[in-house]
Amino acid sequence: MTDLPFLTVAEASDLIRTKTLSPVEYAEALFAQVDRYNAALDAFILPMRDAAMAEAKRAQEEVAAGNWRGPFHGVPYGLKDIVDVEGVPTTAHSKILEGNVAKRDAAVTRALRGAGGVLMGKLSTHEFAIGGPSRDLPWPPARNPWNRSCHPGGSSSGSGSGIAAGFFPAAIGTDTGGSVRNPASQCGIVGLKPTYGRVSRTGVVPLSFSLDHVGPMTRTVEDNALMLNVIAGHDPSDPGSAPEATVDYTAGMKDGVKGLRIGVVRRFYAKDMVADAEMAASIEAAVETLAGMGAIVTEIDPGPLQDYATCNRIILQCEAFAIHEKWLTERPEDYGARARERLMAGAFYRAVDYVQALRMRGRLIARFAEAMRDVDVAITASSMEPACDLEDDALVDRTYPRQARQAINVTGDPALALPTGLSAAGMPLSMQIIGRAFAEAMVYRVGYAYEQAAGWHLRRPPLEALAA
Repeated sequence: MTDLPFLTVAEASDLIRTKTLSPVEYAEALFAQVDRYNAALDAFILPMRDAAMAEAKRAQEEVAAGNWRGPFHGVPYGLKDIVDVEGVPTTAHSKILEGNVAKRDAAVTRALRGAGGVLMGKLSTHEFAIGGPSRDLPWPPARNPWNRSCHPGGSSSGSGSGIAAGFFPAAIGTDTGGSVRNPASQCGIVGLKPTYGRVSRTGVVPLSFSLDHVGPMTRTVEDNALMLNVIAGHDPSDPGSAPEATVDYTAGMKDGVKGLRIGVVRRFYAKDMVADAEMAASIEAAVETLAGMGAIVTEIDPGPLQDYATCNRIILQCEAFAIHEKWLTERPEDYGARARERLMAGAFYRAVDYVQALRMRGRLIARFAEAMRDVDVAITASSMEPACDLEDDALVDRTYPRQARQAINVTGDPALALPTGLSAAGMPLSMQIIGRAFAEAMVYRVGYAYEQAAGWHLRRPPLEALAA
């Protein structure tokens, strides 16, 4: 109770349900944490203190009356600022959308509100979820709580930074080429890219219609599963939403890994793109930990990482340009340089390039499924190296493609990023656990077993350095 900013969703929920902790007290403690450290981290674009305290008070009154809605009742969360909240600006961290007030809640916002969650505010992102950390925008880029001079990952930067800093225990991110899993990896938290279509994208600013995912970001695997329980489900208003039945993603989560088959995609980080030595060693140590718990480990080969990355890049850039063509034509100067350059790249592809990439995607999906045929999950790298210097633009640009996340946007399978240690410089290391389509529960089961055995989720950033 003395360390409210670092309660997990599960812990806070139990305290709220038993009336040991009031939602108002909890929200006040988290805003005090924001007041203490956000000036050094810029995780928020728009803190929503008054609205949040009103929601916390309402949640408190409902609990007092015996109307507990479930594990998210009275629990604070944040939204990446490409997610709509009725009556609140959705800026996508861009001058293009300054003053763009949402007319209604996004589907995920509506779900979290319905579960009794307390929205603390809108969070920093890369411009339109593609621009990279930029200083030519109306708001500064978010920073990494483990070292504020370092990149927190993107594009869900504020979500990753804020969770790691204890501003809120959960947040929504989006993932088109890795944008949930990158900040999760760089900030030492847990982020899931669900199966394509598992979570509605209605009310979320699009980047690539066929690659966009909305996903939960939390401090622990259990919290992530609890959040997915709230936001998953079919939504007819999203053309990409899957009419697939949802389950309780915490069911079976604590059953262990004995007898489960884990396939290691070692070629991604040892051959196709050689990872930082500390990162690679942490993944190998994680695999050994799971093997020591009874998992059956083999190596699998879904083919070259570059095939997946190339396919993702062509589809993403073509679809992103289609979305932004009008603004790029009429208001190019209102984009930051990084986003403008990345979005304009889509103008130079031919129709045949896009069609061939879509055809290639079908072959890659089949190839990956074949590699996964005899295993329950796969493990590989997320980022190839720890967070880099945020001020070194060339280094930031170099490290962005050094990852193995895009492959899973191409396949659409669920993928969980979670911490595997700390580098010698004190920055988070990570791995990625990949499941078959709609098998998030299995991914969580393996992730939870490793997390509990390794204990990295208990480590916290040296926040006192931020207040110095």
